[in-house]
Amino acid sequence: MITHSSTLLINKTRGLKFTESPRWHDGKLWFLDIHDRRIKTADLEGRVETAVELPFIPNAFGFRRDNSLLVGNAMQRHIHRWDGTALSPFSDLADITTFCLSDGIVDAGDRMYVGDIGYDFFDPTAQPVDTCVIACVDPDGRTRVVADGLHFPNGMVITPDGRTLIVGETMGHRLTAFDIEADGSLANRRIHAQLPAGVSPDGIALDAEGAVWLANPEGDFGALRVREGGEILERVDMDTECYAVMLGGPTRQHLFICGSDSHDPTEIARTPSATIRVVDVAVPGAGIP
Repeated sequence: MITHSSTLLINKTRGLKFTESPRWHDGKLWFLDIHDRRIKTADLEGRVETAVELPFIPNAFGFRRDNSLLVGNAMQRHIHRWDGTALSPFSDLADITTFCLSDGIVDAGDRMYVGDIGYDFFDPTAQPVDTCVIACVDPDGRTRVVADGLHFPNGMVITPDGRTLIVGETMGHRLTAFDIEADGSLANRRIHAQLPAGVSPDGIALDAEGAVWLANPEGDFGALRVREGGEILERVDMDTECYAVMLGGPTRQHLFICGSDSHDPTEIARTPSATIRVVDVAVPGAGIP
């Protein structure tokens, strides 16, 4: 197994609170700063800018073909659209999800797929649900459940041909794959990679050889490159918890890693420790995001 070390692109002194959902778009790294309630960008020199200020805690994020973006209001479980100027309500997932939205992506046809966490991370006494769903938001804003019975569906990728969705089931310690049907529904659920008990995949990214890079925030945390079937090919050792990854840069050979010493909202408010790190890798990114 190949082991990498990372380089700090943005360190703890730069004011980031908790970064998630990194996306390479229009020559920059875009990401959610969840507890700062903003969508931000960073260039390859580590310069950070705010793209959108949000009136809610976000999760789930992706770009449409018209260059507008969709972003989730995590706790209210609504989707909003930002057209470059204004933020407007787009879709309501409250009736088909529980507690809080998790990660989500927008496909090449402007559909959004988003998971639900199934527990309230602001209130650990709230009874969690046993299993969770993936919801689909159609281009016109209509919603439906396209998969259920998942254990915290989190990071998602779509293969370059648009025919397969892979999701990290954080509490299931696995990557799960689905066929994407012509109408956007998901079928033929199968285990893409069963992972060791100490690996809880959060954000994920797909490369051109079909391997998945995943962020593992628990146990022996770091970023892992996993082949279909579960073989771990490469890893990036981290001295902090690892929450999301993205293959970007001019040739999509920069692996960006979102890290933080904690995901506890109280600790983040008191002592934010978010960083973004980068590793050069041999195999470029592919598919969405």
